[in-house]
Amino acid sequence: MQRALLLTTAAAVLLPLSAHARSADDPDDALPEVVVTATRLPAIVHDTPGARVIDREALDRRGAVFAADILADVPGLSVVRSGAFGGVAQVRMRGAGPGKTLTLVDGVPVNDPAEVNGAFDFGGFDLGDIERIEVLSGPQSSLWGSDAIGGVIAFTTRETDGLALDVEAGSFGARRGRLAVGTADADRAVGAWLSHLVSDGISAADARDGASERDGLRSTTAGIKGRYAFFPSISVDGTLRWTDARVDLDGYPAPAFTLTDTPDSQASEQWSGVARLRLSALGLDHRFSLAAFDLTRETVSDLPSLFDASRQAWRWQAEGAARGVDFVIGAEREDTEGRLSTGLTGELGATSAFATARVEPVAGLSLTGALRHDATDDFGARTTGRLSAAFDAGAGVTLSAAWGTGFKAPSISQAVCDYCFSSQPFPALRPETAEGIEAALGWRSADGRIEGRATLYRLKVEDQITYVFNPATFDSVYVNIAETATDGVELEGRARLGGGLDLTVAYAWTDARDETTGDRLLRVPRRAGSATLDWSGERLSAAVTVRAESDQADSDGAGPVTRDGFVTANLNAAWILTDRVTLTARIENLTDEAYQQVFGYGEPGRSGYVGLRLRY
Repeated sequence: MQRALLLTTAAAVLLPLSAHARSADDPDDALPEVVVTATRLPAIVHDTPGARVIDREALDRRGAVFAADILADVPGLSVVRSGAFGGVAQVRMRGAGPGKTLTLVDGVPVNDPAEVNGAFDFGGFDLGDIERIEVLSGPQSSLWGSDAIGGVIAFTTRETDGLALDVEAGSFGARRGRLAVGTADADRAVGAWLSHLVSDGISAADARDGASERDGLRSTTAGIKGRYAFFPSISVDGTLRWTDARVDLDGYPAPAFTLTDTPDSQASEQWSGVARLRLSALGLDHRFSLAAFDLTRETVSDLPSLFDASRQAWRWQAEGAARGVDFVIGAEREDTEGRLSTGLTGELGATSAFATARVEPVAGLSLTGALRHDATDDFGARTTGRLSAAFDAGAGVTLSAAWGTGFKAPSISQAVCDYCFSSQPFPALRPETAEGIEAALGWRSADGRIEGRATLYRLKVEDQITYVFNPATFDSVYVNIAETATDGVELEGRARLGGGLDLTVAYAWTDARDETTGDRLLRVPRRAGSATLDWSGERLSAAVTVRAESDQADSDGAGPVTRDGFVTANLNAAWILTDRVTLTARIENLTDEAYQQVFGYGEPGRSGYVGLRLRY
């Protein structure tokens, strides 16, 4: 069944769905043109290799609560979640390690400086206040600097005009609420929100292995957002977001050191914010911004830990056009510091300059180039670049391609060699580097109701930093040793079928391997796909999503294992009772599939939730 679903999902992108689409005759059914802004220069998604946008409408259709719930459906992204309901969730983009995906919230880098690889934890990231998600796959260091080897995931928070109240309750003692209030018009906006989620959860260790203790989640997110235009040429805006979470964990206690029920827990508090000044002067649109991030994370277990980390980024960016060339130039300064549980502290910093330009030399052809120079305080300087092209070949066909390079400086943990033991001096680390190339074929029907894209890519990472143990000397250190490569195919499509039906499909084949050993990279399924069919009536709407993954190489802490593949399905529905009140309902894991995203960690069985949305 799993293989049949994966093949069906892939074929749906290419088969003649227009036979159904022709039954629709409403011009409003045409798919809208979508713009991606995390490319520095705003660009059409259809013309931008590796770019995807998930808007608020899609999030509501899917009933997505956490970021991990929706990112797994993006082709080329592998979500690694160690336990449901707040368990650590990290993203591997096109096979690259989780620390190689840069995560932004309103332009603020929020990767965890105290995590070993500098990765962001998506596990408890609440989507209630998120307006849109932009995903840029492939090396993006020329746009965003270090940490963007695999790509970028950018979240944009919502503006509220009026009053919004969302409540929901359901399985596993889950209760969720969100209150937002604000006012917005063309020149000004101010708003605030507060959301809270509680769940008794399930055992993080798979119950099939004898675990039964429930591991719950309690999470609160609050924020404020505003903007004000003094004049058409001068405006300010800013966002402040705070999250406080506590999640119960399971661990590997002595003497067996196998995953089982434990009273472990983790508490974290996170702040992020940005303040921006926008002004037009000297023929350019300037943006001056200060972004800040702060995180405290404490784990209670047999091996307790406490981490503190902070980051500040100053950025100037100017956008303009001259002689048919659209361009952006800018400079940045980023400072990061962290205190690790072993008592070690570290500071990292980089000063950067960048430029991006786009030109259309002939009708239908768009060329974009980006160049960036990063001078790190401790690991030398790196220059990265990216070139992309898109050509409108007519008949709705778009050909596009991109080549890019990236780098990632060692994290604070790696730089200070946290948990290292050696009688010799610790090895001097070099930044990891990457090179990626991709080509895409896209098609859009004349009536705009159906579109699809096929992407072929290769990503290679060199000097990958790895923690190694030498049993002969008992030395444990970080070294540059691994070279990895990923070859892949990504297929995606969407069609308005008429009668209120909308079909979205995605499929990815990912061959990610360690070039040093020839082994498959851990926790990257070779095949993954999803299909969402949603229907919208006058007052009732519903969506069903089927997602499948093949088996994947994994580890049980003692050695290599294989995690089995799985197929799951979710159902989400909404009924508009009045113009201000909507009843919602969703069922997750419709078939009550017993599966794992990470070997040893269980996922919930069939579960249901009902809620209300109030708008004033």
